Amino acid sequence: MSLFSNKILLITGGTGSFGNAVLRRFLDSDIKEIRIFSRDEKKQDDMRHHLQNPKVKFYIGDVRDKRSVDGVMPGVDYIFHAAALKQVPSCEFFPTQAVRTNVLGTENVLDSAIAHGVKNVVVLSTDKACYPINAMGISKAMMEKVAIAKGRALGHNATTTICCTRYGNVMASRGSVIPLWIEQMKNGQDITITDPNMTRFMMTLDDAVDLVIYAFQHGDNGDLFVQKAPAATLEVLSQALLQLYRSDSKVRIIGTRHGEKLYESLVTREEMAKAEDMGGYYRIPCDDRDLNYDKYFSEGQEKVSKLEDYHSHNTQRLDIEGMKELLLKLDIIQNDLNQ
Repeated sequence: MSLFSNKILLITGGTGSFGNAVLRRFLDSDIKEIRIFSRDEKKQDDMRHHLQNPKVKFYIGDVRDKRSVDGVMPGVDYIFHAAALKQVPSCEFFPTQAVRTNVLGTENVLDSAIAHGVKNVVVLSTDKACYPINAMGISKAMMEKVAIAKGRALGHNATTTICCTRYGNVMASRGSVIPLWIEQMKNGQDITITDPNMTRFMMTLDDAVDLVIYAFQHGDNGDLFVQKAPAATLEVLSQALLQLYRSDSKVRIIGTRHGEKLYESLVTREEMAKAEDMGGYYRIPCDDRDLNYDKYFSEGQEKVSKLEDYHSHNTQRLDIEGMKELLLKLDIIQNDLNQ
């Protein structure tokens, strides 16, 4: 953790699943201070009592409120920007709220970071921003555009570096399907599945933290990073959980929810045309063309039509045994099975 030695890290939305995972990774390092910025005083209070660690400082605020963002920024070296509205159904019903937090809130964070000379900002995005069909994905796609545009404007060798990460389903994160199914099994209820053939990328929270740290270490202004990840059908995921918990619960198919995709894309074919394969990751540099419209409409790329997106239907597919092996890495399942 030498890059973080004696540095101050700000995590927006830091009381969420990602923030907690970062804290587990960094608290025992030589980092100077971690600032948790969020609007939920109850979660902050719970985290404060649980951690009892002087390295962690708590700030109540909202990314929508530029003044509160400016208040947490002095002295910050690095930012992991995780604050967002993430639930697909709630964003469908309240799309303006998604815009205010995910798009305008991100602009507030980035403008404040630039003004305060923050060295590095990593903005966390989602696979739903890739070919978005729902309000949450559209707002996150616009968030990426805001971050990439500001990074492009800053240019190379600027005081502040802004890059993005895009990752898929984080297993057992708050509001995800795994905790729901575990609760249903424990209560003797049916497991409710929207579509058993639906595929999703499978990443642990540690994978998500690894991706953000990789982007932090390797990113240039306007870069977007994606971690290669395996995927599984919901049928395989449900069967793996049923076997691990030795549950007699039945599977009940309830149909696709409003705004859900059959599969999730992480990289569009247009992005794949310029993506750099970094081994376990793809780096997609920003489009550095200017507003010379000939470059947009008169000159095309033949390569794009020959490529395919990188999505959960064409990546490595886990079987039940492989899914069980990945599930056993999760604390929630280890704790249950060891009781």
